Amino acid sequence: MSPISSYRRLLSLAGPGYVIVAFLGRLPLAMSQLGALLLVSDATGRYAAGGLAAGALAVANAVGAPLAGALADRVGQRPVVLAQSLTAGVALTALVAAVHAGAGTAAMVVAAAVAGFTMPQVGPLARVRWRPITHRTGNAQPRLVDAAFAYEGAADEASFVLGPALVGLGAVALSPSGALLAAAALLAVFGSWFALHPTARQAHALRASAAAHGAAFVTVAFLSLCLAQLLIGVIFGATQTGTTALATDAGTPGLAGLVHSLLGVGSVLAGLATAALPARFGYDKRILVSAIGLVVLSSPLLLAGSLTALVPVVLVLGLAVAPYMISVFAAAERQVPPARVGAAMTLLAGATGIGYAVGSGIAGRLADLGGHRPAFAVTVTAAALAVLLAVVRLRTARPNAPVTTPGELAAASRG
Repeated sequence: MSPISSYRRLLSLAGPGYVIVAFLGRLPLAMSQLGALLLVSDATGRYAAGGLAAGALAVANAVGAPLAGALADRVGQRPVVLAQSLTAGVALTALVAAVHAGAGTAAMVVAAAVAGFTMPQVGPLARVRWRPITHRTGNAQPRLVDAAFAYEGAADEASFVLGPALVGLGAVALSPSGALLAAAALLAVFGSWFALHPTARQAHALRASAAAHGAAFVTVAFLSLCLAQLLIGVIFGATQTGTTALATDAGTPGLAGLVHSLLGVGSVLAGLATAALPARFGYDKRILVSAIGLVVLSSPLLLAGSLTALVPVVLVLGLAVAPYMISVFAAAERQVPPARVGAAMTLLAGATGIGYAVGSGIAGRLADLGGHRPAFAVTVTAAALAVLLAVVRLRTARPNAPVTTPGELAAASRG
């Protein structure tokens, strides 16, 4: 089955409405961090305050994501995502209100943290739904699930290109407040719609298989996947920081976000193409090859001395990002018990967020000391560690455990 045929089949199974809702529902997460940074910085005149609010949102989201995922596994995605969407929308609105009321930095940071903690993880939870959606396709299911994860990886990357762009446009056309209020509206409408979509019930049917497959999933093998995602988060954070340092030194700090977004462009294209990889090319091997690609393609960052030279490097680096992340998420989905996939997917997402904070923090300190090159050295180092981790995993990990069969899923859905 060709990638195009797989994507068409997925679209017919889920319906175009679901794909659109799931994509729009994940945009607020991509919009909120930059939106909080711009809003609070503009209101206070201090980038430190804006950075504190954005950092609180990101860290709170990394903490809240796996907790919400575990709860969704237990009681179903519908009530959890619905409550999150409405609460996070209110919290973003409260952040805007606090800014306009002249509240102190502490109040703004608390509102941002609440928004981050309650922000729904639409991307990871959408991955959980694809196996139930495709469970009636028989022998075609493994290839369709692979294609679904390829699409989800590309959709995540596209959201993190489009989301900040929408914030920038909203800030120019309206105001920083308008951009965050738009994110709150998207949460209320499309986050809630994603929660109430019938596919949420299909995903919850997997809870019946928990007894047969066991509930434990935090194994050494799974933790290695979390570490892999943490490293890709470090790459994101360090690359963005290095790009910002280079753009600032060049006197054009406003171009940093645009240049960094090119990482997502290459990633989207490569992510969609991974659906064409043969099944015999296992996930652990894909992780290793992609990690090597990260090292090779990130090394030229150390040579870039201008934004003009940096643009093609960042664009090409993205070609290794999505295949790496897609393989990590897909390996985890095959490895954990079906009833714990939600917790696993959101834990991986949380690890990415923590890695971003670590990478941007270390790279920022090094950039203060020596400019953009030491910051980019953090990117290359994280990529090298990803290769080392992939080699260890390939040599020690057992083959992926058999996935739940369509018959088992059907039985679960009747349970």
